[in-house]
Amino acid sequence: NHLLKEVLVIGKAEAGKLEYKPQPLNLEEFCQEMIDEAAVVAEGKTEIKFSVQGDCSQAIMDEKLLSHIFSNLLSNAIKYSPQGQGITLDLLGRDGQAIIQVQDHGIGIPEEDQKRLFETFYRASNVGTISGTGLGLSIVKQSVDLHGGSIEFKSQLGQGTTFTVTLPMQP
Repeated sequence: NHLLKEVLVIGKAEAGKLEYKPQPLNLEEFCQEMIDEAAVVAEGKTEIKFSVQGDCSQAIMDEKLLSHIFSNLLSNAIKYSPQGQGITLDLLGRDGQAIIQVQDHGIGIPEEDQKRLFETFYRASNVGTISGTGLGLSIVKQSVDLHGGSIEFKSQLGQGTTFTVTLPMQP
């Protein structure tokens, strides 16, 4: 079911039909909701620490696209981290932008895989038997692009990965 949903989102994106529909949104409350959902999926495997700096209560963003961004980044952080290793989600509102960082202490991404990470159906070479479709980060990238934002990451093999998403608070 999850794979089918992701394939449909990718299909829409590639056909240029993934829509950007910004609405007023309290981004801090939205983040907390996404963390609560991710905690259910984590089934007690890990704790997600959340910090907020600045005011993110008056954002105008697309909730559906944000959901793709947060659910994929948080589920990946959980999936690729050892049990008991904490995950952090930091939200910073500054200069009309929301800066979102998701950090884990998991397996990391091999350097040779990093340049292809946002490609459709691409998975890093070190994922082993960890399940996944190779669609999540492609969907994240397209959702970030539709917001007019940017995504970057830093990763060290065996040490973890930090994704940083920067989105304008207003279209």
